[in-house]
Amino acid sequence: MPPDPTTATKPVTRIRDTASTVDDDVLVIEEPLEIRIADEPLAVTMRTPGHDCDLVAGFCLTEGIVTDPDEIESVEECGEAEYGNVMAVTLTDEAMQRRMEQITCARRELYLSSSCGLCGKQSIDRIYQRISPIRGNFTIARDTLAALPETMRTSQATFRQTGGLHAAGIFTPGGVLNVLREDVGRHNAVDKVIGHQLLLGRAPIDPAVLLVSGRASFEIMQKAAVAGIAFVAAVSAPSSLAVDFAVKTGMTLVGFLRSGRMNVYHGLERIHD
Repeated sequence: MPPDPTTATKPVTRIRDTASTVDDDVLVIEEPLEIRIADEPLAVTMRTPGHDCDLVAGFCLTEGIVTDPDEIESVEECGEAEYGNVMAVTLTDEAMQRRMEQITCARRELYLSSSCGLCGKQSIDRIYQRISPIRGNFTIARDTLAALPETMRTSQATFRQTGGLHAAGIFTPGGVLNVLREDVGRHNAVDKVIGHQLLLGRAPIDPAVLLVSGRASFEIMQKAAVAGIAFVAAVSAPSSLAVDFAVKTGMTLVGFLRSGRMNVYHGLERIHD
């Protein structure tokens, strides 16, 4: 069996009360990924290797560089890079011309940490994207919604080994898991599931529920809205700005989603008994 590209084994000293043992521990891998468009560096993000094409495609959509899968000609490893972890995006000529402003706005002055997809923006005004009207003309049963976290947990293979990374999943209103991705960064996991759907030609992604394993931040809400996802749920708390964003855009936002409990911060009309 080939080695798992998402994990690494490191020595650890385990201390329990007064006893200590030397052992090996399985840890999630965190490595930089450089994204290039037209041979020019666009951003460097810290991520867990795997599904890099999905990550890059999702990044291009959620940053406003593309709005349609047909605008991406290819996403592939850069064979000319002197070092690894470089992905090259090729856009159509028409898309390249129309997206020059978005590309400039998306370009980071600094690398992106695995915990913050907004770090390094050149100015605060460049955080906000032009959001198309949210559709989301669907409902999901309360019991179905409450069962989603368990479905996601049972699908998190790398988390079971390491306990050290986030997950994002896109579900149908019937509770079927379409795609799940794991990453050390919440925003990367979201970009990966969005990119997966984009590369399949599914944009906007509607009807759909986006579930994230951590908290719901403003950036998670923005990424979902750009992708056309009207319903975001999180197993932890939302930020105040995430709630404000949901209200402004007409999205449904659920926090502290557990079996038998949830907090609905906005968009209750999309949940039925």
